[in-house]
Amino acid sequence: MKLKNRLRVLRAEKEISQKDLADELELSRQTINSIELGKFNPSIITALKIAEYFKIPVDEVFRLEEEK
Repeated sequence: MKLKNRLRVLRAEKEISQKDLADELELSRQTINSIELGKFNPSIITALKIAEYFKIPVDEVFRLEEEK
C-alpha cells in the first residue's frame, strides 16, 4: 500500500505557497515538498494538523492505494 495525498491541489485551491503552509504548520518547506511528492509519510499529528488547516477530514487529504 502507498499513501497518496492531495496536498498540492489543496494548496493551489487556497493559493498558498509551500513556505507559507510550512510556516502555519510549524514545519519546513522541504517537509511539505516531500509530503507532496510522496517521498515522506507524515506523522499522525502532522496529517491531522494539515487536515485541520484546510478544515476537511484527514481522509480527504490522504488515502491508501494499492501499489501497481
